[in-house]
Amino acid sequence: MKKLDKLILRAFAGPFFLTFAVVQFILLMVTLLKYMDDLIGKDLGWEVIAKLIFFFSVITIPTALPLAVLLSSLMTYGNLGEHHELTAIKSSGISLTRILRPVMIVSVLLGGLAFWFNNRIVPSANLETFSLLWDVRQQKLALDIREGVFYNGLPGYTIKVNKKEGESGDLLKGVMIYDHTNGRGNSTVILADSGRMFTRFGGSYLGLELFHGRTYVEQPDSRDRAGASFIRQGFDRNLITFSLASFDLGRTQKELFSGNKMMKNIPQLEEYTDSLHNRLVTEREQFPRQLNPYYVYLRLDTTGQALNRRVESWQVPPTKLPVLNASLLDQAENRVRNLRTYVGSSSEHMSNLAKEAGNFRIEIYRKYTQSIAVLLMFLIGAPLGAIIKKGGLGIPVLISIVFFIVYYVLSIIGEKYGREGVMPVGAGMWMATALLLPVGLFFLNQARRDSGLLETDIWGRLFRKIKLPFRGYKKAV
Repeated sequence: MKKLDKLILRAFAGPFFLTFAVVQFILLMVTLLKYMDDLIGKDLGWEVIAKLIFFFSVITIPTALPLAVLLSSLMTYGNLGEHHELTAIKSSGISLTRILRPVMIVSVLLGGLAFWFNNRIVPSANLETFSLLWDVRQQKLALDIREGVFYNGLPGYTIKVNKKEGESGDLLKGVMIYDHTNGRGNSTVILADSGRMFTRFGGSYLGLELFHGRTYVEQPDSRDRAGASFIRQGFDRNLITFSLASFDLGRTQKELFSGNKMMKNIPQLEEYTDSLHNRLVTEREQFPRQLNPYYVYLRLDTTGQALNRRVESWQVPPTKLPVLNASLLDQAENRVRNLRTYVGSSSEHMSNLAKEAGNFRIEIYRKYTQSIAVLLMFLIGAPLGAIIKKGGLGIPVLISIVFFIVYYVLSIIGEKYGREGVMPVGAGMWMATALLLPVGLFFLNQARRDSGLLETDIWGRLFRKIKLPFRGYKKAV
C-alpha cells in the first residue's frame, strides 16, 4: 500500500467510526422511542432490555452504513481540501479519481459486507427481536396498586386500597378485596382496616397481611336463589398469598414468526414469491371457468318447473330465450347478485395475493438497494467534500442530512408506488438510486474540473452575468 493510500485511509477511518457510532446511536434511540410504550411499567429486567437493545442495534446497521459513509467521506475530503493537502496531491500530478480510489475500494467492501449482513444476519436478528417484542407486548404491567382505584391485575381478585403509606408504599389503609376464584362473582368480600404487602419465595408470590377485618361469604341456595345466606367472619390477622406467575415473561415459539418476510433471506424470499406468483397465475386461469355455472339460461318444462341449460358461451341466442315471467326474473336477479359477490370477493382475493407477492419482492430488492446505497453515498459525499473544501461537523453534517433525507424520501415513495402497483416493484425500489446517481456523477465531474460549485463568489459572478443584459435592456427602454 502506498503512502498516499495510507494517508487517505487514516483520514477516513476516524470520521467513519465516529459517524457510524453517532448514527447508530441516533437510530437506536429512535427505534426504542417507537416501542417505548410497550416496555415501560412491565418490570422486564435488565436482561430483556439488553437483548432488545442489542438486536435493535443489529437490525439498524444496514440503515446506518450509507449515512456514515456519506458523512465520513465528505468530512475526509473536505478536511484534505481545507488544509490544502488535496491541492498538494493534485499538484504532484495525481488525478482526483486516483485520490478517491482508496475510500472507493473500502466503500465497495462495506457494500458487500452490508449485503451479506442484510441477507444472513438481519433475518435472524429480526426473528429474535420481534418474537421477543411480541412476548413483551403480551406481558402484563407490573404490580401497581394505586390509592382509591380498583386493581384487576391479579387473576381472580379485585383489590382496592384507600391509602398507601411507608417509604415503599407497602403499608395499606382501608383494604377491600373481591375474591372471584370460585366462579360465582362477588360472593366473597374481604374488608380490613390496614395491611402490608411483601413478596415471598424469591418474588414469585405476593403476600398481603391484613389486620382487623371481616370476611363476607355468600352461600347461595340451589333451590331458592332469593334465599341465599351470608357468613361473616372477623379476624385480627389474615395472611393471603397471591401467585405472580401471570407477570412472568412467557416466550412464544420463534417458528411461529418465521413466515414473515423480514425473517427470510433472499433464497427463501424468492421461493415464497414464486409460489405466490404460481398460485396467482393458477387462480387467474381458473377464474373464467368458475364463472360458467352462473351463465345458464332457463326454460320451463311441461309441469312448469325451471330447467337449467348450461352453455359454453356467455351469450345465448335470442331464439332460445324463454318467455319472461316473475319467477325467471327473480332467479336471474339472484344469479346476478351471487355473480357480483363472487367476482368481487375473487378479485379482492387475487389483488391481495398480488400485493403480498409484491411485498416479498420489495424485501428482496431492499437487500440490494441498501447495499448499493453505501457506494452511492460515497459517490455523492467524496466529490462534494473535494468541492466545498470544508471539514469538521458543520457544513458536512448539514449537507449529509439533506442528501440522506432526499434519498430516504425517494426510497419511501418508490416503495409505496411499487406496493400499490403504480409502477413495477423493481422500478420503484431502484428509483432513489437512479435519481441520485446522476447527481453523484455530476459532483464527480465538477470535482475533477476543480469547479467552485458551492463557492459564494461563483454564484455572485453568475448572478452579475445574468443581471448585465437586463441593465442594457432598461437603458434602451
